[in-house]
Amino acid sequence: MEPVTLRTERLELSVPTAADVDAITAAAQDPEVPRWTTLPSPYERTHAEDFIDKAATWWDEESELTWGVRHEGRWIGMIGLHRVEKQGAAEIGFWLDAAARGHGFLTEAAAAVVDFGFAEPLSLTRIQWRAIVGNHASARVAQKLGFRFEGTLRQGLSGPRGRDDGWIAAVLATDDRAPQPWPVL
Repeated sequence: MEPVTLRTERLELSVPTAADVDAITAAAQDPEVPRWTTLPSPYERTHAEDFIDKAATWWDEESELTWGVRHEGRWIGMIGLHRVEKQGAAEIGFWLDAAARGHGFLTEAAAAVVDFGFAEPLSLTRIQWRAIVGNHASARVAQKLGFRFEGTLRQGLSGPRGRDDGWIAAVLATDDRAPQPWPVL
């Protein structure tokens, strides 16, 4: 699949490029990023360069659709649909530069990605979200988008730190996307 650019009222989501390497590397130095994501720590420039190279391949394979989130032309974060299955399911993942948090950018970007996932050509049936237990900021984004909390995966997530308990939620193409109560929020 050719990379697709998504636009919202304030944001542009487009394939990450070599021009984003410095911004990605700098943002990944925030200790909150590796705490809640699978990014390695320390995160070096070569990690960002390798990631950019892989992102183009993932689009070609339709296995992961990854976008750089941009506000006023400046890179502020990453978002993607991961583990895209031909059977109609994928997982959303995202993170933002610390300076961009608290402005609703992630909710806006994630809404655009969910809409894209449920539309042609993907026509997904289910988009799931997973996060390490305690990542309330990420959980609030998913809840606002109408994801239904499904439970806790005991030692269900793996990353550079080892195994972690994880929360899981999902939204179906047929769901009312109004926010639902979550027992962990």
